[in-house]
Amino acid sequence: MTAGPKAAAAQETATPPGGRWVSALSLANLGVWVGWFGPLQLLLARQAEFLTPENKASTLALVTGLGAAVSMVANPVFGALSDRTTARAGRRIPWVVAGVTGGAAGLVVLGLAQSVAVVIAGWCLVQLALNAAFAALTAAVPDQVPVRQRGLVGGWLGVSQVIGILVGTALATVAGGITAGYLACAAFSVLAAVPYVLMRRDSVLAPAARPAFRWRGFLTGFWIDPRRHPDFGWAWLTRFLMNLSYSISTMYLLYYLTDAVHYRGDADTGVLILTALNALTLLSTVVISGIRSDRSGRRKSYVIRSGLVIAAATLLLAVWQTWTGAVVASLVLGLGFGVYTAVDFALLTDVLPTAEDRGRDLGVINIANALPQVLAPVIAAPVVTHLGGYTALYALAGGLAVAGSLLVRRIRSVP
Repeated sequence: MTAGPKAAAAQETATPPGGRWVSALSLANLGVWVGWFGPLQLLLARQAEFLTPENKASTLALVTGLGAAVSMVANPVFGALSDRTTARAGRRIPWVVAGVTGGAAGLVVLGLAQSVAVVIAGWCLVQLALNAAFAALTAAVPDQVPVRQRGLVGGWLGVSQVIGILVGTALATVAGGITAGYLACAAFSVLAAVPYVLMRRDSVLAPAARPAFRWRGFLTGFWIDPRRHPDFGWAWLTRFLMNLSYSISTMYLLYYLTDAVHYRGDADTGVLILTALNALTLLSTVVISGIRSDRSGRRKSYVIRSGLVIAAATLLLAVWQTWTGAVVASLVLGLGFGVYTAVDFALLTDVLPTAEDRGRDLGVINIANALPQVLAPVIAAPVVTHLGGYTALYALAGGLAVAGSLLVRRIRSVP
């Protein structure tokens, strides 16, 4: 790869997408997040508790860790495959269709699971398939959206992400049991993708333009040398640190309410309330911060400040282990994460090395989303059990967020 971010930007689309396309893209993205976070917020934890009550934390760590390992590989691979797809419908849409269909099938498997082995198989299928859809939806943004509008679109994708987490948590809570929760999430994920697929706005790759396939080139292409593309490397590292902080903070939230806060009501409802409060403040910042970033042309200052706010929220969870403290922390976390979600996504699309390999390169970036899900349970379980409990866990999360924020300054090509 010899082209840099400026070369990629030079090949961007000149025709901005309409509001209907952005809405359909956001809805499809929302469905993917429902498919992920209904299970992650509640259902997998409840299933682990039901199947192995004495080892619930270890079972949850095993299931989520293996699923995240699948995600880490699937996202860049499916992104690269979508770059090379020559279907008449376009490069990305076929993978959206296959992804949401396969993800729904995995959620049905989870709903019927009666053993840890079947839970692992179902969750790995969910991660494999939904990452195909997510990789295609993510790559559609630099395909279709000019640089000057990516903060805005990133903001709406942030809205869909947080509403997806909220809807997934709500469906898991009110559906009426573990099986019903999985089936509700499956149905929502499929239906949410329908408007985007029916719009049929996609970039088409002519068969003659597809490069010859060679296994060695395909596999080595996933290594993007940070010495040749330092801004891409720093963007990857900072996103990894921020997502590791967030994964550590949220993965054990149900157990945090039960074991540290000693929440008096139903813990599932407590998680739903905190998620809703987080969504409320996130929605107040996510779109407007993307718009302001587009207008000012600046990205880094927004990302740095938002990361420090996220760190403050995790530290509140570490030192103020009461229901009131959890409520305040959720509100603060939403403020920071709203700005971060919108602007950091725009920043990432600005540092992609090439235009031809956007799906693959964004897939490599998305390893920074998936790898923390593998590492978070490995880190969190011993910290909670042996190294200081939830105080140490959330202090660690705060430190990671601070590091991720400050290292953004090393990115040079984006103001």
